[in-house]
Amino acid sequence: MKEYLVTSESVAAGHPDKLCDQISDGILDAYLRIDQNAHVAIETMASKNTIMIAGEVMAKGNVDVTEVARKIIKDIGYTSKECGLDYHNCIILTNINTQSPDILRGVSKKEDGEEVIGGGDQGIMYGYAVDETANYMPYTCELAHRLVMRLDQVRKDGTVGFLLPDGKAQVTMRYNKKDRPIQIESVVLSAQHKADVSEDVVRKTLLKEVILPVISGKYLREDTKIHINPTGRFVVGGPEGDTGLTGRKIIVDTYGGVGKHGGGAFSGKDATKVDRCAAYMARYVAKNIVAAKLASRCEVSLAYVIGGIEPEAITINTFGTERINTEIIESIVREMFSFSVANIIRGLELRRPQFLKTAAYGHFGRENEGFRWEDTDMAERLRDLTARKVYESLW
Repeated sequence: MKEYLVTSESVAAGHPDKLCDQISDGILDAYLRIDQNAHVAIETMASKNTIMIAGEVMAKGNVDVTEVARKIIKDIGYTSKECGLDYHNCIILTNINTQSPDILRGVSKKEDGEEVIGGGDQGIMYGYAVDETANYMPYTCELAHRLVMRLDQVRKDGTVGFLLPDGKAQVTMRYNKKDRPIQIESVVLSAQHKADVSEDVVRKTLLKEVILPVISGKYLREDTKIHINPTGRFVVGGPEGDTGLTGRKIIVDTYGGVGKHGGGAFSGKDATKVDRCAAYMARYVAKNIVAAKLASRCEVSLAYVIGGIEPEAITINTFGTERINTEIIESIVREMFSFSVANIIRGLELRRPQFLKTAAYGHFGRENEGFRWEDTDMAERLRDLTARKVYESLW
């Protein structure tokens, strides 16, 4: 083993892909407000002055998806052609149909006269947690998210008046042989701006108002490379500069490239889709294991088959950081947590309209947003049951 580098990126709320994620999740929330059992799968594409919304919905009521989309576009900050999109004048095309009956019969069905929920698709979902940050996220991922959150904040509150909605950040950190962060190697910040501001002003202002308030302290060194708008100019942005699509920032949405990803996107999907609910559950379990100090790093994987009530496989990897036998950890997890789709939805409160908030700055590590999958309420019980299991094993 030797020192190594880890790089993570995040994108601002106005990035074209994130714009699409937010529209898809905003429409999902709108349907959940009128029907908490709605089945929703919405995809959005943004190109130039056109937004295209398509998908499948089954709900007890209707939503004006065009109105929802325009409000989200406006709230993000796309209010004029200069920004790259005008919420008031853009073209919005829709093609929303009912859910396939072949899928529905696997998701909603009866067993012994009782209605049960089966997984809305097959797939492998991963959850990850590590103790190097207070919210159990990889350090590079956390810093990248905080940079774009700060970028959006100073744009919206007027601190930096020349900023426009599009932007992204990237952080590279050096780790030592014991997998602990040593120093930040480089920071990249790209921010869309108005045409009448100079490159020098952009760079000096963003260093002062965005980068230094977020990245400071022991990990920032004199030789840390800082790149601000590396091409020198970022005026054409948003859907005017790049086509956006729902589900194209799955690594930004999860752990910044640290840990595995099963490939399924989250946004626009109701909680019967295991791409979403099982990934949230895997994070919940992994985070509680690390918070209980059973391991300093943990990855939980769940594999489902479409229509399946329980996962086909539950796997826990602690990367050699476990403090007790991993077989004991696995047995405790199976005893304490239920991985049926219905119980995940119920336990993590996934019928609530809350998903628009998840669609920018990552779905994990957001401890002040009321997301149940970020709670560590099972950590103490995990510790207590572990102590009992270890005691029993000695006898």
